[in-house]
Amino acid sequence: MKPVVLCYEKCSTCKTALKWVEEIGCEVQIRPIKEENPIAEELKEWHAKSGLPLKRFFNTQGKLYREMKLADKLAEMSEEEQYQLLSTDGMLVKRPLLITDQDVCPGFHEAVWHEALMRQA
Repeated sequence: MKPVVLCYEKCSTCKTALKWVEEIGCEVQIRPIKEENPIAEELKEWHAKSGLPLKRFFNTQGKLYREMKLADKLAEMSEEEQYQLLSTDGMLVKRPLLITDQDVCPGFHEAVWHEALMRQA
């Protein structure tokens, strides 16, 4: 499977990540997160594969996250409720999000992405 990057075209971090991926010569499939937001089942699978806290999958710096006052609400929600909430709008999901056969990496961290992409190769 070709690695997938979920991103938002207007996001500067997404642009930086895609430019970096291109510079290292890695081919990825780009999935626009706003138009093709992840469904709850995908989010569950990615969360389990990542080994990270579910909160890392939320775009905590996003406008929608702040408008919905999710910082106060997440602790009271079950994981299932959080997956359902994340699946309602791609703007709630941390981006860019790299998905490989072995790894799921929310947010762009060059060293983390490099390691994940090298394992995929």
